[in-house]
Amino acid sequence: MMHVFLANNRNELIERCRAKVAQRPAREATAQQLQNGVPLFLDQLIRTLRTEQTSEPLDSRKISGPSGGGASLSEIGESAAQHGRELLKLGFSVDQVVHDYGDLCQAITDLAYERDAPFLIDEFRTLNRCLDNAIADAVTEFSYQRDFALADRQAVEIHERLGFFAHELRNFLQTATLAFTAAKTGNLSLSGATGSVLERSLDGLRDVIAHSLDEVRTAAGISLQSRMFSVADFIAEVKYAADLAAQIRGCVLTVSTVDPRLAISGDRDQLYSAVGNLLQNAFKFTHYHTEVTLDAYASSDRVLIDVKDHCGGLPSGNAERMFLPFTQNGTDKTGLGLGLSIARRSVEANNGVLSVRDVPGTGCVFTIALPRYAVSAS
Repeated sequence: MMHVFLANNRNELIERCRAKVAQRPAREATAQQLQNGVPLFLDQLIRTLRTEQTSEPLDSRKISGPSGGGASLSEIGESAAQHGRELLKLGFSVDQVVHDYGDLCQAITDLAYERDAPFLIDEFRTLNRCLDNAIADAVTEFSYQRDFALADRQAVEIHERLGFFAHELRNFLQTATLAFTAAKTGNLSLSGATGSVLERSLDGLRDVIAHSLDEVRTAAGISLQSRMFSVADFIAEVKYAADLAAQIRGCVLTVSTVDPRLAISGDRDQLYSAVGNLLQNAFKFTHYHTEVTLDAYASSDRVLIDVKDHCGGLPSGNAERMFLPFTQNGTDKTGLGLGLSIARRSVEANNGVLSVRDVPGTGCVFTIALPRYAVSAS
């Protein structure tokens, strides 16, 4: 009888399944997988076959479930569902879930052929019923859990994207409000530097909205509008808006002279946003009445843009964590903790690198490194 054959050769069958799993690329038979997969199913199959040899053969359905599955619970169904959840956690694919049970079927068939063990047709039907129900429940649970995990990741990505959008809108709106207030209070003409800040902020609001609409249409991120431009002009433009923010925060912004021959290439709006976010971060955390410096210079084949503050330095091991979305350091929890994450994403989208260096007891230096170009002669 099949149940006697399976019981007598249980360890041999498990080892054969282990060997089949080990032969597949990127797969290893783990103790966790074997404990809740093939061994448990094999024991349930043996009990099912034994029960069908009793005077109450239909009691076997409590173990194996009915033919064709169904809504009724069974031991095989519950353990197979648990096995499917565990395989997902182990990083396996749905085809590997199916192969786990197919391996046992093949191992039983091969060993029975080698030992010339005769089985009844009804026993093969029971074996197929148990395998079908186990595979169906394992794959169903695996798929449910995979879909839940995917939906969770998509929700996080959507919230992050919405946060980026709101953060950038707020930055441009805040700068526009500062420029408008300065012009109104000082009775200044909008044709001067303050007017330029206001105009730039409104243009930034327009561009952020336009980029977001493009993203919705293409579902492929913000498309770059790359062009070459003067670093000196770019830094001067950044300085106009940053001066107002520095005054509000009670600190001093110092900007070094930039070599007029230096140029960079990329999406100017994205890079403007990146530097602006670094400066906003510096103004937020630098100590009151201290200095924030903005330097742009060439080093070999790169243009480096440094933003240095006087925040007192970083706690140990905190540098890279600062770039994670929705991460905030310090006691000031205004905002969403997205500025540095947006800055790094914008810089990397323009073939650059954003890094941070801790100056213990003093502050931080954020550095944007971009490919170096030269301003063409007019």
